[in-house]
Amino acid sequence: MTQPPDDRHLSRRTVLGGLAKGAAVAAGSVAASRALAQDAALEALINQNAGSDFGQGFDSGSRTIQMPKASLPTLSPATVQHTEQAIAHFEGIVAKGGWPEVAKAERLRLGSRQPAVIALRQRLIASGDLDANAGVTDVYDSYVEAAVRRLQARHGLSADGVVRDQTLKALNVPAPVRLAQLRTNLVRLRSMSGNLGARYVLCNIPAARIEAIESGVVVSRHTAVVGKPDRASPDINSRIVEVNFNPYWTVPVSIVRKDLIPKMQAEPDYLTANRIRIFDMRGDELTPSQINWYSEEAVNYRFKQDPGDFNSLGSIRINFPNKDGVYMHDTPLKNLFGEDMRFHSSGCVRVQNVRELVNWLLVETPSWSRQEIDAVIKSGERKDARILRPVPLYWVYITAWATPDGVTQFRDDIYVRDGVAPAVSGSARRG
Repeated sequence: MTQPPDDRHLSRRTVLGGLAKGAAVAAGSVAASRALAQDAALEALINQNAGSDFGQGFDSGSRTIQMPKASLPTLSPATVQHTEQAIAHFEGIVAKGGWPEVAKAERLRLGSRQPAVIALRQRLIASGDLDANAGVTDVYDSYVEAAVRRLQARHGLSADGVVRDQTLKALNVPAPVRLAQLRTNLVRLRSMSGNLGARYVLCNIPAARIEAIESGVVVSRHTAVVGKPDRASPDINSRIVEVNFNPYWTVPVSIVRKDLIPKMQAEPDYLTANRIRIFDMRGDELTPSQINWYSEEAVNYRFKQDPGDFNSLGSIRINFPNKDGVYMHDTPLKNLFGEDMRFHSSGCVRVQNVRELVNWLLVETPSWSRQEIDAVIKSGERKDARILRPVPLYWVYITAWATPDGVTQFRDDIYVRDGVAPAVSGSARRG
């Protein structure tokens, strides 16, 4: 959880550089080079207060938790061991009485001065996000801001150093609850500790994140939008076999019943505006006026949305065999990726920067270079690419884990499966 004392003389840049170079040697591939760039971006985030009272000296001499290392996968052979160590650490925190609750205040950000900052400092010191040498005062200085950024990064929140509602909520989950969460997830991690493959894709549902992993290194990480609580994304153990470019979207019966029928009752021109066509069992096209939208009649027809920028799948769909009929895909609703709580879909997973993931998936497949991928998307032509070597895919439900960088991460128990942590409600959106 902390830097050993004999490492204190090393600068942060030296430590990060050494770890990154070690990852490159271990991976022995382009994968590691990409990871180095991600690590550099995180280092820049840590250093962005350089020139103020938070500088190299404080960070290199502290025993605080560092920002998560971008190249480390959520799930790896080392995850179990480090989560066990995190449990022991949290047992110590709980034994000392845990941490105080932080009261809600109108302005908890850099430069503010108020009594709530004292409890905030105590809370951050207890979890190791803030070094005890920073002191306990009522000033929200750059030490506190950097510590809040660390905590936000460890909880999957926007690391802006400002204590808003979601950050306050994460701060005020009691230490015994976090300990119980770690113990619950250790069981899950142990069940998934086998050989995952040299190249694989992981979607951690509570984190709403996707990782492409090669030779034990995360080569790209993607923000995701996953299933809302009443339409949960399932656990998946499969292989990615195909990519569809400029796909049609066939509306699932469940969405026809739950979303489309009510939408048509409220907006009779909805299907036409969104270029969704209606077909009967014989393949004949119908008009919206031919259907009684105040009955269940609509579930007997097939609804198919034309390809295009407006299509619910965007320009790409990623297929893998599964009993739930789910898949990963692009989306025209790019704004959703900017939210901290990204639980809006009907079970499928939307992928930010999906072209980067597809380029990696098809890197060994002939006739599908990045230029060819971009060209077919630009053309709007319907095409399919069968992946030469299917890539293992795992959709998992992990809300607490620790990685070799000494960082313990937590996410909300969105589907209330832990039995210990508070859940977050997702808003209703089309899947």
